[in-house]
Amino acid sequence: MTLSTRSLPLPHGRRGLFVYLGVAYLGMWAAMSPLLLGGYHRGDAREETGALQEVCIAAAMLAPALAAILVVRLVERGGRVRDTLALRWPGPWGRTFRSCLMAFAVPCGLTTAALALGTLAGRYLFGGVPGNGLGGWAAGAVLGMLVSLPLFFGEELGWQGYLFPRLAGDGGRRSLVWAYAVTGAAFALWHLPTLLMGGQYPGRPWYVSVPAMLVSCVLVLPVFTWLRLRSGSVVPAVIGHAFVSSMSVGMVKEFAEPTAALDPLHMGMTGWPGWIATGAFVAFLALTGRLRPSFHVRTGTGEPPAGHMDVPPGRTARSR
Repeated sequence: MTLSTRSLPLPHGRRGLFVYLGVAYLGMWAAMSPLLLGGYHRGDAREETGALQEVCIAAAMLAPALAAILVVRLVERGGRVRDTLALRWPGPWGRTFRSCLMAFAVPCGLTTAALALGTLAGRYLFGGVPGNGLGGWAAGAVLGMLVSLPLFFGEELGWQGYLFPRLAGDGGRRSLVWAYAVTGAAFALWHLPTLLMGGQYPGRPWYVSVPAMLVSCVLVLPVFTWLRLRSGSVVPAVIGHAFVSSMSVGMVKEFAEPTAALDPLHMGMTGWPGWIATGAFVAFLALTGRLRPSFHVRTGTGEPPAGHMDVPPGRTARSR
């Protein structure tokens, strides 16, 4: 596999990374500042978000994409934004459909496995199929996910479109391990303002929720990256992320006993059952080589055209 690059000096490439992270993080804190200053705190997993919370969340989710576009246009000054950030359809419509279906099916399977593990352990009280039927609930949940999909482009254009490829370097083993770990950690710590307000782990102190979020993000990040690598597009990663953050959370609520307390640390993708399910799947991807860009070129499912993947400016391209 050939990893494409641009002939910018290495210090320039590092500057782009620092600017990207700075803008993405500052954007998150700025967007969440009205809630932080207002003393907002989420104390229950069943608590619905209000209008102000939704506006702040939406603004925050756009920050990584804006940071990535800013760096590509003003710092790196090379290549089209769409090509650089892999903002393209996976290929012919048949392949696009299969890639998007996979991005939907895999997180659904992982969430189902996590709920099953939580049920077997006695930490998740399964309440059965929703009263209006599984089809009716699923249709509404899919519609809601599609409506929120543009916001998840705001995140994944940054994490998968910009940051991961630049950290992946020449695609060697050490570079990839570094890229997966650092991107996952950066992705998790970017959520710090919401974690301080009980967003993902309501009722938990920061010294519990922050490490839990680190584990969750470092484990799920390779799943999103695999979806991006096998398709050559950020679109499936966006769909996978949207499912995990919306429908997966909805499944935890809908299938639980109506009066049961919900603790995200012990159920769903963000708790230890999800860590086990996701960790097992990531281990499979790693052991079969599917987390390497070169695997998808050899099998004919890699990045179009001709198996190129954008990587950090200043890195030397290497034939694989």
